[in-house]
Amino acid sequence: MTHLPEDLRYTKEHEWVLRVDPTRVRVGITDFAQSQLGDVVFVQLPAVDTAVTEGESIAEVESTKSVSDIYAPLNGKVVAVNELLDAEPETVNTDPYGDGWMFELEFDDASALADAVSKLLDVAGYQVVIGG
Repeated sequence: MTHLPEDLRYTKEHEWVLRVDPTRVRVGITDFAQSQLGDVVFVQLPAVDTAVTEGESIAEVESTKSVSDIYAPLNGKVVAVNELLDAEPETVNTDPYGDGWMFELEFDDASALADAVSKLLDVAGYQVVIGG
């Protein structure tokens, strides 16, 4: 059974989004996604200060099985990346919702961010995507 925290929002591309303050979200990939990938051996993260557009490929996860794109779940600017993943990419497998986070996006407007996050999938919606 795939673990899905209730306090997160999800995308059809298997990213999770956590609002960490009024204008910032943290992003990673879901437990389902990491289990499909297999052992993660390399993570290429976006550069800090990069402006991203929702749906754009902005990072890559390389596993023993394949290379997968990570998509921007929302429009925003990359303000932090998880540098732990440079040395320990397997953290994506062992703790996808904690230390395995990938990057943070910032928005100019808290209400616009709230609106954008509200349009992402909740747990029930994501379970439909993964057939759960």
